Amino acid sequence: QVQLVESGGGAVQAGGSLRLSCVVSGRQVGFHSKGWYRQPPGKARDLVAGITRSGSVHYATAVEGRFTISRDDAKNTVYLQLDNLTPEDTGIYFCKMEVWWGAGTQVTVSS
Repeated sequence: QVQLVESGGGAVQAGGSLRLSCVVSGRQVGFHSKGWYRQPPGKARDLVAGITRSGSVHYATAVEGRFTISRDDAKNTVYLQLDNLTPEDTGIYFCKMEVWWGAGTQVTVSS
């Protein structure tokens, strides 16, 4: 059984930083493409960052230069570093690997 468990969300002021973690069990993260998605209140869930099996990364335009996705194969964990946060970054952040989703972690940024 594959499980993804996110953590690291919280409430911060604009300009602050957070580091989200997604611990995966049941599959090796290095063998699959992974992504972080964000769902703002009342809006759709969209991809903000992805990392392929080969380690190539890509970002949504709105977060490029501020967010960094990475993985630690030894810990079977995917990370998302969030820097220079703005209120528009508020939402639930979900980790996805292939067809599997985590339950999400809330990020709230105040001005």
